[in-house]
Amino acid sequence: MSVQKKEIKKITTHQLHAMKARSEKISMLTAYDYSMAKLVDAAGIDVILVGDSASNVMAGHETTLPITLDQMIYHATSVVKAVERALVVVDIPFGSYQGNSSEALRSAIRIMKESGGHAVKMEGGAEIKESIVRILSAGIPVMGHLGLTPQSIYKFGTYSVRAKEEEEAEKLIADAKLLEECGCFSIVLEKIPAKLAKRVAEEVSIPIIGIGAGPDVDGQVLVLHDLLGITTEFKPRFLRHYAKLDTVITDAISQYVSDVKEVNFPNQDEMY
Repeated sequence: MSVQKKEIKKITTHQLHAMKARSEKISMLTAYDYSMAKLVDAAGIDVILVGDSASNVMAGHETTLPITLDQMIYHATSVVKAVERALVVVDIPFGSYQGNSSEALRSAIRIMKESGGHAVKMEGGAEIKESIVRILSAGIPVMGHLGLTPQSIYKFGTYSVRAKEEEEAEKLIADAKLLEECGCFSIVLEKIPAKLAKRVAEEVSIPIIGIGAGPDVDGQVLVLHDLLGITTEFKPRFLRHYAKLDTVITDAISQYVSDVKEVNFPNQDEMY
């Protein structure tokens, strides 16, 4: 008698909208490689973001700006191979869409064709409307990103909370409504006042995913390496360490070094 493999229901953009409609929170995490993505997906995450934060946690850069489109496609391809359930969203990196809408469309098409990702994410509002519309017209789902936009760090000059002043807050609300009107399926709000994030979530019908935007949005996203305590120098108020893997990993490797030096590894049971 053959055992049937249990069918895994994949998460889609449509399902994310349905989750918002029934007030079910959306879970989202980053991943950048096959092994970690496999674990994240198996744990039941709804959305995996192949973030340009790979520039920081994988490559050691100070900002997200240096990572290239080719590198993002490499990371996304690795993640997609591991995923059975989650929706995979891929950041279009800095310099790959801001120039003009034709370049933006080429970048998005490359990501979708070469990596197999399910959607792309872009930072900005009205200033990138033309690029968003062009990508959407090609049938590629787009997730927006407003508030603190790390690709614009040199413009802002700081990673402090955005949209605290009324003028910037009103622009953010207008941009969120614009992204919804254009056809974006979701928006990430990063590091803005919780009251403002709540207002945005209430005034648009698409899911709002927060990072440092309080609890009254439709879901949350964190960088995996921050959540696991692998990177420890990044300590914003919104981050919760669910593990301290820096200590676990360092201790394990230290023990291995000691065992090798003292000829305790391999033992009789670990050789042929």
